[in-house]
This record gives sequence, structure tokens and C-alpha cells, in this order.
Amino acid sequence: MSKINIKRKGLLLLIMISTSLFLTSCDIFGRDVKIALSKGSEHKGYEKYEEWLNKIDDDVDCIDLYDLKSKEALEVLDDCDGLLLTGGPDVHPERYGKVWDTLRCEIDGRRDTLEFMLIKKALEMKIPILGICRGEQILNVALGGTLIVDIPQDYDTMVVHRCGNYDTCFHEVKVQGGTLLHKLTGTSIAMVNSNHHQAVDKIANGLIVSARSRDGLIEAYEWEKPEGKSFMIAVQWHPERLDNADPMSMPIGKYFIEKSKEYKKRK
Repeated sequence: MSKINIKRKGLLLLIMISTSLFLTSCDIFGRDVKIALSKGSEHKGYEKYEEWLNKIDDDVDCIDLYDLKSKEALEVLDDCDGLLLTGGPDVHPERYGKVWDTLRCEIDGRRDTLEFMLIKKALEMKIPILGICRGEQILNVALGGTLIVDIPQDYDTMVVHRCGNYDTCFHEVKVQGGTLLHKLTGTSIAMVNSNHHQAVDKIANGLIVSARSRDGLIEAYEWEKPEGKSFMIAVQWHPERLDNADPMSMPIGKYFIEKSKEYKKRK
């Protein structure tokens, strides 16, 4: 065999090894971590979730599941690394034992059905979950908890939890010491945006409250015993609408992305 052929074969082998290493590297440390959004389009409010995650980490690829058929959405979730349950209309009260109380609610039954299926599968897959606003509420219901149908009418409080301009309306929350949320935010008292008329009432078994407003209303929760479970944290406020420098915004999204990347590596 000529020296030229040997060199060619050696070069070809080197290229093959380099390509293999590159593909392996991409598979393990791939640029795109895929985050499923239960709803991520229709108006600018929904688009803020993707914008927020991309500002934190431009490796994030968000996939909106809302317009897919349930079977297709579940198949897409198989290929995702995290699930973000976004804000939106009210969960149907029949889901938490108040079937008669629908007149005070804005309901999207199709979305309820989709998100209950997504939550069930995500928990089975142990995929990281972040719940925001409605997402916090429906996750609690899916796990066996209940909701306050309307804060102004059903909860005796002087705290304003909803107003016309959520960008200029805030209220105080107290973060519980010893929780993951406290570890992430590094704060015990913070201001968050006010934009909800419903809230968690009875918290589901297996969860612990990690933040409350001054009137005692539940503002965030997490697993009581996270060992052996998927990463999960849920907040009532909208971190995607806060400044990224705010401790109640970026640290939460960043940790969710980190956990999603860890999940991707394990797959």
C-alpha cells in the first residue's frame, strides 16, 4: 500500500473520529434545550414566556403545544426537556369540586384537558415543570388541591391582587426560609406583580408553601419531598414580566433551564 493511500486512510479515519466526537458532543451538550409551553402564542402576553427564557439562555428552543391535538402534543412532549405551564384563563371549577361556580370564571375547557394530560405525562417522565399563574393553579388542582374562585369576593383581604396595569401594580410576598425558592431568590421579602383573581386554596398533598402574600394567600409552592421526583416549582406571579435583575424572575427561570439541561443529558 502506498504512503499516499495510508495518509488518505489516516485522514479519513481522523475525520470520522472528529465527526463522531462532534456529534456526541452535540447530543450531550446540544445548543437547543427544548421547553414545551402549554400555550405560548395568541398575543404578546403569551410571547413573553419565550422571550424571557431566551434572555436568560439563548440555547432554549420553546415549542407551543396549545394548537396541537392532544395525541400530537404528548408525542412532542416526549422530545422535550422541560414543561412550562403558562398563565391564562381560569381552570374549570368542576375540576376541584365547585362545578356550580362557573359564572365568575373565564374557562378554556380544551386547554384544561390538554394541560391535565401534559402534567400527568410530565410527572411520569420526571421532566422539569415550572408553573406560572394559571400554571401554578392547574398544577395544584391536578395534584388534588383546590382553588379560590374569586379573591375579591371569597377572600377577606386589603391586598390588591389584580389591577388594570400589571406593569405598575405590585404587592409584597414573604418567601419561606429553608425552601428551594428561598435558596434561588436569596430573599425573604420581595415585591411581585399583581395580576390574578384566583389563587390556591387547599394545597395538594406532597407540596409545601414557599411564599405567601401579607394576607396569607399562597403565592408559590414546591415539593415537600423532592427526592425521586421531577424538578417542580410553581409561582402565582409573572416572573416573565419582571425585570431580569429581579430576584423573583431570572433565578427561577435560570434554574428551570439548568434542570431541563440536566434532564436532557440523562435521556
